[in-house]
Amino acid sequence: MGIGMTFAAYVAASVLFILSLGGLSNQESAKRAIWYGIVGMAIAVVATWFADGVGNRVLILLCIAAGAYAGHYIAGRVQMTEMPQLVAALHSFVGLAAVFIGLNADLMLSAVTAMKEAGIAMGDAELTGYGKALWHKDAVEISILKVEVFLGIFIGAITFTGSVIAFGKLSGKVDGNSKQLPGGHMLNAAGLAVCLLLGLMYLGGSGLWTMVLVVLVAGFIGWHLIMGIGGADMPVVVSMLNSYSGWAAAAIGFTLGNDLLIVTGALVGSSGAILSYIMCKAMNRKFVSVILGGFGGSNGPQMEVEGEQVAIEADGVAAALNDADSVVIIPGYGMAVAQAQQAVSELTRKLRANGKTVRFAIHPVAGRLPGHMNVLLAEAKVPYDIVLEMDEINDDFPETDVAIVIGSNDIVNPAAQDDPNSPIAGMPVLECWKSKQVFVSKRGQGTGYSGIENPLFFKENTRMFYGDAKASLDKLIPMID
Repeated sequence: MGIGMTFAAYVAASVLFILSLGGLSNQESAKRAIWYGIVGMAIAVVATWFADGVGNRVLILLCIAAGAYAGHYIAGRVQMTEMPQLVAALHSFVGLAAVFIGLNADLMLSAVTAMKEAGIAMGDAELTGYGKALWHKDAVEISILKVEVFLGIFIGAITFTGSVIAFGKLSGKVDGNSKQLPGGHMLNAAGLAVCLLLGLMYLGGSGLWTMVLVVLVAGFIGWHLIMGIGGADMPVVVSMLNSYSGWAAAAIGFTLGNDLLIVTGALVGSSGAILSYIMCKAMNRKFVSVILGGFGGSNGPQMEVEGEQVAIEADGVAAALNDADSVVIIPGYGMAVAQAQQAVSELTRKLRANGKTVRFAIHPVAGRLPGHMNVLLAEAKVPYDIVLEMDEINDDFPETDVAIVIGSNDIVNPAAQDDPNSPIAGMPVLECWKSKQVFVSKRGQGTGYSGIENPLFFKENTRMFYGDAKASLDKLIPMID
């Protein structure tokens, strides 16, 4: 395939990627948007495989087949509740790929330089397309290339180790609390300074060993950064690591001279950063504080919660729902864990069939991944038009007869407004306690993933519907008239 055809294919793939990102902003167009992304990636892979100067095509084909099989196998086994962990794990692969490509680019540059110094003609060197591109670079271009290699390796190493720790925290294999070594942020700053010094030495011709050390030091920074971020901020962390992986890919795209990789990396990097900022705003978190980890938190003792949690059985919940005219359902990660979305959908269908007004309230950081609840509800075929964002529905709670909270804690916690010492102080929340009645479906009396007590559970108009969410709803649904 000629350069012109390859470039045209890359442009088509880039357009499809942009359409895919744009379509994901709306639930109704999301399925079509995913197909845009799939087709765009297929075009990109085929065009690259057939591009001029590409060698070892059989080996590349075997790697593609192995990766496709692994992706299909893993995707078939992963539950929706495990999707955040999967995303974090995939980000680590992108970071690791950036590291390997950067190191390999330097090895090839050294090999090409050695050939030129030995007086070997380019035609006798049996170079790949990338090797030929390196052959023609002058001193300034080689210096720029080394900067690109350094950036790709540095960002890639941070992305790799940070994503591994994020995976561990989300899966429960690593303690979700914020933990840092003595010295805290000074260690991160020192690591950054060391990496910059090694980068300057690399530009000065010190050799590949400097980049190997950058991998180790940057890997430590990634590990320490994410260890210093608490579990409540994990949705933002996953989004930000997505951004890191995009910038790593863009840096490597410059290294390889691959326009499509540059465009794709920039799209992923910028969209991830924008999403992280939006989520920080939704959580009343300072963007820089979350990204650097370990900043913020409680300023003093949290407000004591008085009263007791009052339990209710399914028949009591059913009676209230049968008498209600308007119902708002607030899903959270507990719904995902219990795989209760189908039961929620069936409850919604029966209530609407009885003339009730039923809507869903979605907080921007509900679950452990942006859009997690929207995907679960779409999977259960809940109508898009009754799924509303926090800003669209918060003012309606005073006129709501019944609010049902399913597996949520922080996003419905009034301490965010009432307790200035709460770790979530100032965070915008769903004000469901303003409803006439609130039912909370919850496994037990624990404080949840983030470990923050919720005064909502102790309010006079709140009743606790204890038990597994799916089992509780399955028991409740037959009682709805």
